[in-house]
Order: sequence, then C-alpha cells, then structure tokens
Amino acid sequence: MQTDTAQSGAASGAAMNGQRPDIDRHVGERLRRRRRLMGLTQKELADRVGIRFQQIHKYETGINRMSASRLYEISQALGAPVEHFYEGLNGDGATRSVHTDLLSRRETMELVRAYYRLGRAPRQRLLDLAKTLQTALDPSARSPDTGQA
Repeated sequence: MQTDTAQSGAASGAAMNGQRPDIDRHVGERLRRRRRLMGLTQKELADRVGIRFQQIHKYETGINRMSASRLYEISQALGAPVEHFYEGLNGDGATRSVHTDLLSRRETMELVRAYYRLGRAPRQRLLDLAKTLQTALDPSARSPDTGQA
C-alpha cells in the first residue's frame, strides 16, 4: 500500500513525463463540455472566476490540476455541482465511456442549447416527436427510459 506521499510522487512523476493522470483529463473534458453547453468562451468563464483564460485552457486539457476551491468556484460559475465533473469515473479513476464523441460534436451542443431555450411544453413535444421518428425509422428500437417502442 502506498502512502499519500508516494502516491502524489507517482502522480508528479507522470506529470513530469508529459502524461496527466486520467482523472485530470476527465475533469478537464467535463469542464470544457459544460462551458460549451453554457455557451461560454474560455475568457468569459475565466472572467467569472477571476483568472486568465489561459488557465481555463490548461484546466480543460489536464495540463494543470484544479484545487478543490478553484473547482468549487468554477462549478458555481457554471451552475453545476462539483460532482458533475467527476461523473463517468470508475472507482480506480479510469474513465467510463459516456459517448464522448457524440457529446463533443458542435452539432450536439447547438441542439442541446436550442432545446433548453424552449419552454417546458415545446421541449416535451419535441422529445415526443424524436421518439416517434425513432420508432418509425426503427420499429425494433425501444425507449431506454420506458422499455416501450
């Protein structure tokens, strides 16, 4: 069993070799995704938190680690709980696949932003329409939330 010093030394060694631990990259990717979903630039987010945009870039790419207090400030600026940035991690810090390719597409982000600009009733109608189209195009498809076609 490693001590905290040995573990942080191992992490520092990985960082010095140009490799960032998976958790730093994962948190950075979640930060980037949330920022884009909110329609903010790196500069706009940095201004909200009181840092330079270059630092946001370094957090998003996993080059720099965020302190607990900085992650809290960023989570407040983005209107997300701190836990949001850790979603998708296994217990050992490895990243579980969460359709990262799909979620990183500009088209997906534009669709999600437009969807949430709608009121509640139009959003529900749009969701119903999408489910109906899915069923019409692939009758064997089942809705993941209800198990029904």
